[in-house]
Amino acid sequence: MMQSKGSNSKVSNMVFRTRISSLLISMFAIFASFYVAGRLWQDAQTRVHLIKELDRVTGLGQSAISVDDTLKIIACREKHKKLSALETYLAAAEKEGFTSKRSSNTDGVVSKRRPLVVIGILTRFGSKNNRDAIRKAWMGSGATLKKMEKEKGIVSRFVIGRSADRGDNLDRSIDDENRQTDDFMILDQVEAPGELPKKAKMFFALAADRWDADFYAKVNDDVYVNIDALGAALTSHLNKPRVYIGCMKSGEVFSEPNHKWYEPDWWKFGDKKSYFRHASGEMYVISSALAKFISINRNLLRTYAHDDVSAGSWFLGLDAEHVNEGKFCCSSWSTGAICSGV
Repeated sequence: MMQSKGSNSKVSNMVFRTRISSLLISMFAIFASFYVAGRLWQDAQTRVHLIKELDRVTGLGQSAISVDDTLKIIACREKHKKLSALETYLAAAEKEGFTSKRSSNTDGVVSKRRPLVVIGILTRFGSKNNRDAIRKAWMGSGATLKKMEKEKGIVSRFVIGRSADRGDNLDRSIDDENRQTDDFMILDQVEAPGELPKKAKMFFALAADRWDADFYAKVNDDVYVNIDALGAALTSHLNKPRVYIGCMKSGEVFSEPNHKWYEPDWWKFGDKKSYFRHASGEMYVISSALAKFISINRNLLRTYAHDDVSAGSWFLGLDAEHVNEGKFCCSSWSTGAICSGV
């Protein structure tokens, strides 16, 4: 009996020792697994780092741009996909008879969904007689002005700045006239002859912000406009996204300070004798995209001594179509003329 008890005790001790050994081995295996996994992760990270460094140093890798640039490219591609999808959608909608700009009623009469053109008539203090003459000749006032906007899609406003002495008699006279006619766009800048280029720039910028039109026109306050002829001419250019229409000319650059048309930056223009081609300042028209370009970049666009030269300079570096239209030559009195000077 004593021998049997001793044998049982030995067996129990062996089982206990076996269990302890198994537990230790399991723990060792777990720790070893963590260690190996960690080393593999570190090695993988090291390889990635080395590959990137190799690409950077030798330039032999397939990636030649930064991560930021890659992300930008991916974002652009995603936007391009969305744009393509929208274009496909719009194309399908147009086949079904949908038009975004204008639609026809059951009688086939075109209904204006947005203005065809916004005309800015640049005027100044002391030119009320000119403004009254324009109102009677072609612009209209009150209900007539609103009717032209609604039926023809042509918006007209007199454009003027503020007096250097804010709130003086000059400002009050314009405010009084505007209360009676409601046909002014009053700019928050000084009204002065030397500020005309900036005035034209601000008109295009603010008009593009206020009205979503197909075209924007600048006109002097001594020019008479044939509204029907203007509407017909502009309709023929609706499919041109970036168009600049006018009586194109070059014109001499005058470097003498005492000359009426003196250009302080005369030395910048090629042979110092002639300007680049641009539309004459009596009247010219630009499409919506060009007006929005002016609006966005109003603080960066350079102005020269004259508003027509300034406007022409803004479009030189753009993919804009210059249309030399003889009907916009206001002093020619040609057949079918759109404008005429007085």
